[in-house]
Amino acid sequence: MKIPTNMTMAYHDGDIDTNTSANPHLNDLIAVRYSRRQTLMGGLSAATAAVFGGMLLAGCDEDDPRRAVTVQAGASGATSAGKTVTLTGTVASGSATGVAWAQTGGPAVTLANANTATATFTAPSVAADTTLTFTFTGTSTDGIRSETSTSVTVSPARLDFTAVPKSLADVVAVPAGYSLTVLYRLGDPIASGVGAYANDGSDTNFARRAGDHHDGMSYFGLAATGSTPDANGNTRGLLVLNHENITQAYLHPNGATSIGGAIGAGGVRPESEALKEMECHGVSVIEISRSATAWSYVPASALNRRITPLTPMSFSGPVRGNALLRTRYSTDGTAGRGTINNCANGTMPWHTYLTNEENWAGYFRRQFGDVAARGGSTAKQNVSLARYGIRETANATTFNGNYGWASVVPADAANTLYARWNVTTTAATDATGDFRNEAFQYGWVVEIDPFDPASTPRKRTALGRMNHEGCEIGRAIAGVKPAFYMGDDAQNEYIYKFVSATPWSAADATATNRLAIGDKYLDAGTLYVAKLNADGSGQWLPLVFGQGPLTSANTTYPFADQADVLINARLAGDVLGATKMDRPEWTAVNPATGEMYCTLTNNSSRTAANVDASNPRAYTDPKTTGGQTTGNANGHVIRLRETGDTSEATAFTWDIYAFGAGSDLDATNINLSGLDATNDFSSPDGLWFGLPSNPTGNVTPVMWIETDDGAYTDVTNCMLLAAIPGRVGDGGTRAVTSTLGGTSNTVTTRIGKAPATTLRRFLVGPKECEITGIHSTPDGRSLFVNIQHPGENGGPTNITSSWPANQAGAVATPSRPRSSTIVITKNDGGIIGL
Repeated sequence: MKIPTNMTMAYHDGDIDTNTSANPHLNDLIAVRYSRRQTLMGGLSAATAAVFGGMLLAGCDEDDPRRAVTVQAGASGATSAGKTVTLTGTVASGSATGVAWAQTGGPAVTLANANTATATFTAPSVAADTTLTFTFTGTSTDGIRSETSTSVTVSPARLDFTAVPKSLADVVAVPAGYSLTVLYRLGDPIASGVGAYANDGSDTNFARRAGDHHDGMSYFGLAATGSTPDANGNTRGLLVLNHENITQAYLHPNGATSIGGAIGAGGVRPESEALKEMECHGVSVIEISRSATAWSYVPASALNRRITPLTPMSFSGPVRGNALLRTRYSTDGTAGRGTINNCANGTMPWHTYLTNEENWAGYFRRQFGDVAARGGSTAKQNVSLARYGIRETANATTFNGNYGWASVVPADAANTLYARWNVTTTAATDATGDFRNEAFQYGWVVEIDPFDPASTPRKRTALGRMNHEGCEIGRAIAGVKPAFYMGDDAQNEYIYKFVSATPWSAADATATNRLAIGDKYLDAGTLYVAKLNADGSGQWLPLVFGQGPLTSANTTYPFADQADVLINARLAGDVLGATKMDRPEWTAVNPATGEMYCTLTNNSSRTAANVDASNPRAYTDPKTTGGQTTGNANGHVIRLRETGDTSEATAFTWDIYAFGAGSDLDATNINLSGLDATNDFSSPDGLWFGLPSNPTGNVTPVMWIETDDGAYTDVTNCMLLAAIPGRVGDGGTRAVTSTLGGTSNTVTTRIGKAPATTLRRFLVGPKECEITGIHSTPDGRSLFVNIQHPGENGGPTNITSSWPANQAGAVATPSRPRSSTIVITKNDGGIIGL
């Protein structure tokens, strides 16, 4: 409205201020708004982030130093489980007093350095492609926040390394992008005052040095100080490992002293040599630590310990105090001396270590006439000793056991360390006057508390007596009785499991009296033996006195009681009709599914006439260097799924995960898994799954396979392979024809899905070695592996391997080889294998 110039008015639109309230003027609001830099974009940042591609706009006054920050989070990305992911945010403009990353979606991960521009996390295990979302925030000097988002899509775990080629070289080869350190070697000192290892046969005092033939192994995390277990300890820990056997020739200056021909055939062994050899057997407990750059062992740690065939032991469980354990050393049958030929292992959730006595029977001398002294060939003790391979010698020969220790005449006449290896019955009136029962003291699972050097190891008799290869616990689930899976390593022996009488309680994982927890779970329960049927089903047959044929009326072997059944687990398996397997060795349990895997290393006595569904191959494997191996020369890996996926089940289904074979062998009847140059293998032995504390043990866990081969060593040294296996039943049935010695036989077996790229060679060892023993830190970023008996076919004047001296480069003069533990890390610090 236009006001005429000659008109006088008291009120008109827009010219009179009638608002006398204290509310602020718009100009005041603008001034305050900009003085605090609460820009329009600051309030709308979350809504506009997607529109502006992850970048937030600055305030309009570009010359004001107090303006809000703008941040960028980068483009979305993709990765696979176990990979290290780096989130990189930037401050595009402005001055930030702080930045931070936060997860806003997907499976929870732990962000390292979350309050910096560059945060990292480990991609979690997933079953299918899964998206994780993250927000990056910048805060200005006056507290204004700007945000932007990004996402990462994670796919299931996959093996991500280039397969190592087969090799006959005298070094350990690992994939590109990985490094190894030789950590702990035969003869390394583990106590103050013990000199460096000369490695010329002159060294002594192996009770305070590393033993020989490094084998099964476990890593236990240690707290930053003291001797307290830390289940998440990745830089300080205890490494516990078996010393299964010895390469005798390298331990003495000129080899072992001859005693009338072949070692052990007659005469007398020098006490000093025998003592050294005994001390080289057993177990090591050593403290190890990681600095910023490398792992090393702590030579003078108070936690270091050697357990040998001389170390005092106690017996626990149903056989403790039984008459068959009574000897001159332990007249009440509750104690013993030492453990020997320790092969595979077990790692208990209450932080103890199980070591397992395998080929112990060969160490004993049994003179001619002992069968008669014990009551004749049908007497129970003679039946038992023969079933375990302890037979008397012929009248005209003398066998002093492996390495002839029974022949030693000690300087101290009261010393019975050597006499105990002679199990011949003497004129003593009962077993407490000699060592006729000493062999019954071996063949057990032995539990060790690695955190207490003063503790006495316990032989757990409820788990039965056999050639124990390993003892692997299944998944520990609260309220469910845990199972412990075992193989009896000899041709045509059985697979066993022990189910504890006590359901698992998670609180026991942190108990301080660890051996008492072992008492709780390992001293009472039911031992079973496996029967595998042709239709893919199976039963766990209980080894319980009084059930079925396990009675005193049995004509094959009249069992007296439960202790008798456990001492003679093999005989009990025989009468129950268990399935004879091709050398059951290591067992491993998939931590995600609970399925049990068992390596069946090989079986030269398998014939075309006696193949069956679970051991379906008998064939000839020719060697390029001449000669051949027969039977199931390359072995296979079998797996079992418990009914209901519970460790308490008494029935299961089975199939064969993979068949060992050279890739050039017949694909129809021998190379049934379709192996190629990247993954063909022979004689699987060691077996282990990644830990559930990192992605190698979750959802689709990584399984590691180690070999102990003689059939394929003309083509390659022994090896370590990584696998991501499927599940029982993921393949199908296959008719397999075995042809050997003029006989042909066809059986139908159950075979897993062909491994293809989910099985890959990770490591090849030096000459004449076995790859055995494997474990990792909880984070999966350091992998410990044992290299056993390199150059085992040589001697002081014929050194056939110089490993590990030559690992860093060729040596000018041959060096005696040494069994050793190595540790493998990824150059980028990532998780091994993924």
